[in-house]
Amino acid sequence: MDPLDCFRAAVSAKYDIKPVNASGAPTSSLRSATHLRLSTAVTFPINTPTRLRKVGSTATDPVSEPDGFFMLEAVYLAWSLRDTPGGEYMKQAREHGFPAGGFVGLTERKSIVDWLKRAVTVLDSVVPLSESTTPPGSPPPSVYRHLPAPSSSVSHTQALPSTSSRSRGDAGPTASPPKRRYVPDAADVEVVKKIRQSEVELRDHNTVLRGIKNNNFSSVRNAYVAKLKSLKEAKRAGAAAPVATQLPDSKTQARKQKNMYPIIMISSSPTSLITMYNVRRFLQESIFEPSAEARARAAAEGTTRAEDLIPIDRERTTIEPGGQARASAQRYYVVDSVEALNKFGADAWDRVVCVLTTGQVWQFRPYKWSEPRVLFHHVKGIYVSWANDPPNPKVKDWNVTELKIDPHRRHVDKSTVAYFWKTLDTWTAMHKPSLMTA
Repeated sequence: MDPLDCFRAAVSAKYDIKPVNASGAPTSSLRSATHLRLSTAVTFPINTPTRLRKVGSTATDPVSEPDGFFMLEAVYLAWSLRDTPGGEYMKQAREHGFPAGGFVGLTERKSIVDWLKRAVTVLDSVVPLSESTTPPGSPPPSVYRHLPAPSSSVSHTQALPSTSSRSRGDAGPTASPPKRRYVPDAADVEVVKKIRQSEVELRDHNTVLRGIKNNNFSSVRNAYVAKLKSLKEAKRAGAAAPVATQLPDSKTQARKQKNMYPIIMISSSPTSLITMYNVRRFLQESIFEPSAEARARAAAEGTTRAEDLIPIDRERTTIEPGGQARASAQRYYVVDSVEALNKFGADAWDRVVCVLTTGQVWQFRPYKWSEPRVLFHHVKGIYVSWANDPPNPKVKDWNVTELKIDPHRRHVDKSTVAYFWKTLDTWTAMHKPSLMTA
């Protein structure tokens, strides 16, 4: 019998394969063993060559060319350490005295273990069984009757001889007849059709992105090609025109730019944290000054009444497609009343991008949208409060972003203002992008 087939049969029978010495007593390690016990009556020397060919070897006969095949002890080491990590497996191989190339490599261990467990039936590195591959002095086939039968309906004792006879081309009585092709009847076909009609197709993020039909967007491309061509021709014609016709009226351009500035509205409540007295220093210089102190400072400077329209100049840095950073100035106007807003014209509400609120509903009564939920659908809502204030239940259902101002630590004002501008830029770019280039 072949030692590799015996090892595989022992694995299928779940026999406890053990290394033993010459007297048959179990040893503490593979290095001190001389034989390998594969059943109660089957024992092979550990240096018996198997049909498992080494990587890169072209040998075909383990009897005449044993150096091209793994010994039985190498197969046992790969099987016994099948669940051991790679580093520990290599360490154990060196400790057991295996030379380089004498033990099963990490890349081959998984496939060999699967073959021994019969998870795969064919392994390229195992040469076919022939008469010459059976080592001299191997036990007769009768000894394998002592092996426990595997869980399959055919015992391993019957399977081994039939495998050998098939490999030699013998057509013995144990050879299984060829399987007939299954031809389904009409009833089976109808049942399968009904099952497929009730199937639910599972989809993932890849299948959802695939459409059921091909869309042709060449018409859109052609339209834009024609548009780009006309723009280039108009640009060349404008470059050739006289200078006087290229320059627009300076008053018209200034009026157009003024009308495109975004507007921020704040509350006129005297208890508001952001008022017309401190809003410029807060949004432009990133420094929060209490409204009472800012009002007292303005009075000392001779200003008895706050302005109703305050410009805020902000420096913005944008990254161009080439990766260069470009700095530009962005102007905003801040008002605290509808009367001041009306100075910008009939389209003033189209340019309002943000409303700062203290949570008081009376602030919105003169607005174009007096309902907070409707108002904050058209503009960005910012609820300003102290950092140590409890949550305000009134603004829970409003579409507003809370802006927390620390009452004592002025060094965090810069990050607070940066968060405000980032939030406002994101909303403006999504809902009113034309105001971002003003």
